[in-house]
Amino acid sequence: MDIMKLLLPILLFLFTLPATSVCADDFQDGLDAYKRKDYKVAFERMKPFAEQGDAKAQANIGFMYKRGLGVTQDYREAIKWYRKSAEQGDANAPHNLGAMYHKGQGVKKDLAEAVKWYRLSAERGNVFAQFNLGHMLNYGKGVTQDYEEAVRWYRLSAKQSYPRAQSNLGLLYAQGKGVTKDYVAAYKWSNIAVTNGYKMGEKIIRLIEKGMTPAQITKAKRLAREWMEKHKR
Repeated sequence: MDIMKLLLPILLFLFTLPATSVCADDFQDGLDAYKRKDYKVAFERMKPFAEQGDAKAQANIGFMYKRGLGVTQDYREAIKWYRKSAEQGDANAPHNLGAMYHKGQGVKKDLAEAVKWYRLSAERGNVFAQFNLGHMLNYGKGVTQDYEEAVRWYRLSAKQSYPRAQSNLGLLYAQGKGVTKDYVAAYKWSNIAVTNGYKMGEKIIRLIEKGMTPAQITKAKRLAREWMEKHKR
């Protein structure tokens, strides 16, 4: 499976207020402008916050440079602002920076560097970075292949209700990679992924249910329902 097809297609824009001395009303004006797709105004309002060192504003400015929203698209500027934000502890900026190294946007493609930034973001709790790090570990991209570590990061992402991670976790249970083979757990996580809108889980279910007893399928469906009830959004 091509990992590039499984990367988060939309990077993260942060709708939270900053902690700098610039008037917070200006930042809110920038957020409001972004929501109504007046990107030029959004960029103008938020740039001063980024220049004063606000990590979330820096991440947003990086995002806008990356997408060419309200400013000429410039990958190098995007990387600069993502890096500033990441170095200040923002959870999302390192994920976006890792994606740029992964794709070779504004920098030479470097999977090991991508893994480094995914890991930093994943450790800070970013659900998409947890998934991407798990995927890199699963396939040995930019890092030594490690199924157990892949399972760990997929699980963390899955517990945050990311359906692709749930599906991939189910697949590893079905294959017995990084965990003891367990069709009930595989069915459970695949079923959860499908319920959350990721249809790839249906293929896993069709593959494994042939080797399951009716009692095992019933149990897996019950466990999936219980998980969904417990994790209602």
